Amino acid sequence: MLIPPLLRESPRFRRFWLGQTVSFVGDQVSLIALPLVAVLVLDATAAQMGYLVAAALTPNLLFSLPAGAWADRRARKRQTMIATDVGRALILGSIPVAYAFDALTFPHMLIVAFLIGTLTVLFHVSYSAFYPALVPRDRLVEGGSIMHGSRALSYVVGPSVGGLLVQAISAPVTLVLDACSYIVSALFLKTVDVEEPAAEAPGDGHVVAGVRWVFGSPIIRAALGATATINFFNFVFAALFILYATTELDVAPGTLGLVLGAAAVGGILGAVVTSRVTRWIGVGPAFALGCVLFPAPLLLVPLAQGRELVILTCLFLAEFGAGLGLMMLDISAGAIAAAVVPARLRSRVSGAYMVVNYGVRPLGALVGGALGSWIGLRETLWFATAGALLGVLWLLPSPILGLRELPEPEAALG
Repeated sequence: MLIPPLLRESPRFRRFWLGQTVSFVGDQVSLIALPLVAVLVLDATAAQMGYLVAAALTPNLLFSLPAGAWADRRARKRQTMIATDVGRALILGSIPVAYAFDALTFPHMLIVAFLIGTLTVLFHVSYSAFYPALVPRDRLVEGGSIMHGSRALSYVVGPSVGGLLVQAISAPVTLVLDACSYIVSALFLKTVDVEEPAAEAPGDGHVVAGVRWVFGSPIIRAALGATATINFFNFVFAALFILYATTELDVAPGTLGLVLGAAAVGGILGAVVTSRVTRWIGVGPAFALGCVLFPAPLLLVPLAQGRELVILTCLFLAEFGAGLGLMMLDISAGAIAAAVVPARLRSRVSGAYMVVNYGVRPLGALVGGALGSWIGLRETLWFATAGALLGVLWLLPSPILGLRELPEPEAALG
């Protein structure tokens, strides 16, 4: 049957997957609609686009460690995830309300981006402990492929729907769709009851235990170096991509959404083939392959010049290839982390990982905005795509390239 076995056999996982799938689509609608609010409604500059992306990502740098420690002291991770979903829906909904009253400002958007980013940090550190309690260890790659397959499908649907809705009803009103998706996610999570890891009482070094463990683990330390490098340069790229596509390449928002949505089929393909690739070459080499396949196709974006058909083809191929590589990277990395990190440390290790891996993202966005204003948009995109390819170098001296199967949990090095 075409339905994956885990979805057929586990009603709890199926309900969880349904809620997250709806949320993924809403997130992708916002991913194109939110920057278009800044560009089309508020006439944002390159520097301001960098500030907006940085505002959404700075909470990863500020709050990941304390959020991870707080989550590990709290047994009911699911309740935390539900609360963050509801909070994000209310906060995001303030943008279309302000727009309706002609009161929308750029500082308002910065505050919304920062608050949503803060709640997202809390959601992710809780998710990192909740998900392995929901999915058996021997099915982590299968579960990851299903979840990331849904994420990839959202890359097809979300930008296409988002771009068309922006043209039809305006960018701010389109954000209502993402606000509603958070509510749907919360309602499905309310039905998913699993036996979660026991909470751990705070003690000396509780907050930094995850940091010590990450830097004491040769596997997770190398994975962090690779993904953080890729993320830094990818967000140099992401801060300017929509501005470059709409102003320099003259691509209409609706056309851009359709192209990006169609190209996201690469992500679906990546989610489908990653399980097979990990069986063929091993989970570690699959991760390394994803670290190359994700950034390399994006070189086609600054190469895009000339006729509209050529430009749209370059954008399509860039996003198709990057989506395939991203799925391979994320699925294999997520399975390795879920297998190797001790249960009692999962939220704190997730927080420590995020403070670096996500913390570099606002720095990349700020660098992207500054370089875009200084040396130009196209030149900055060249710099970003070339730099991201350096991330795979972290894996060369590490044990990751030798991982054929998922590793056993490492000792609590922290």
